[in-house]
Amino acid sequence: MPGRYEGEPPGAAEDDDIFDGAGVDEYDEGPVARPRRRRRRGLRIAIVSLVTVALLGVGAVAGYLAFLNWKVSNNVTHAELLPDSPIRGEDSVVTPSPPERPPSAGDALNILVIGSDSRDTSSDRGRSDVMVLMHVSDERDRIDLIHFPRDYFVEIPGSERKNKLNASYAFGGAPLLVETMQPLIGVPVDHVVITDFESFKALTDSVGGVDVTVREASPGFEVGVTHMDGETGLRFVRERYNLSQGDISRGQRQQEFMKAVMLNVLSRDTFTNPARLASVVDSATKNLTVDDELKISDMRDLGWNLRNVRGDDIHFITAPWSGIGSDDLAGSIVIPHNAQLEVLREHLQSDTLEDYSDDVSPRTGFGG
Repeated sequence: MPGRYEGEPPGAAEDDDIFDGAGVDEYDEGPVARPRRRRRRGLRIAIVSLVTVALLGVGAVAGYLAFLNWKVSNNVTHAELLPDSPIRGEDSVVTPSPPERPPSAGDALNILVIGSDSRDTSSDRGRSDVMVLMHVSDERDRIDLIHFPRDYFVEIPGSERKNKLNASYAFGGAPLLVETMQPLIGVPVDHVVITDFESFKALTDSVGGVDVTVREASPGFEVGVTHMDGETGLRFVRERYNLSQGDISRGQRQQEFMKAVMLNVLSRDTFTNPARLASVVDSATKNLTVDDELKISDMRDLGWNLRNVRGDDIHFITAPWSGIGSDDLAGSIVIPHNAQLEVLREHLQSDTLEDYSDDVSPRTGFGG
């Protein structure tokens, strides 16, 4: 499937699909690189947060296809989220200049998932508190979720000096964030999906809460497995000041929560309970905004193409970094590891993330 979809006009409402399972993150022990064609076992995969549910569809249960399609079509909002025209930046107007898609990337798909703290993204942009690049392999047999810390210190087009990555979203919305990220990843962002924290809470509550592994204690959260409802989950994933690696640790908490939601949203209990399934789909898509070029039918087709993906095919990566510092303008920042970032770009451009490893980003403390 090419990076941009053609055919029906933006916003056309068609069928949709879902996918299932649980992920493996970069912090798990043991090897993560596996032969691409090897059939893996594991739990059914699900979402990368509430957005992935909507993104990868709601059509796995044939008897509910029409109903779920109607639900998603009525919930999902389409908007101009891709940089297809000049963008007003902080200090000047930015002319979009996406990188070329190298032939070695094949039909690999790159989807930017944005978690906004705004209750109404149509009237209030809010802040991009969660930024995850979902890389879907050319063969549709692997998904890599790359977390970019909000404090990642980068060049922002249209700004005279560097700033935090999420500042680009504040300056110019999703189009400027995409324009800022594309030089970092070396490949075009094909689609953008935005959701808010109200949907995050509702989705968690729709499955009766989730059991989350807490690896680092903080006020209100002891090490171990804790059952969390939506409100508790929000407090868990928003915490960073009491964590050992600040924004990096928060990203790891988000990954833990995502996996817990994955286990519940598309569990057998959900698929065999029509009322629960409808509630999950409604919660996941109610406040979902996608770019104009991503049609409901495209979501359905992607979900169908990913139907054989299993838990061990989902992998979490943190954008490489060398330390945490401060800047007179931006305040606390996460310093990118430029050499390792180039390695990540090469693997994105060649669709070989199964061979990617990061041995340079600090695993403890704030680095140098």
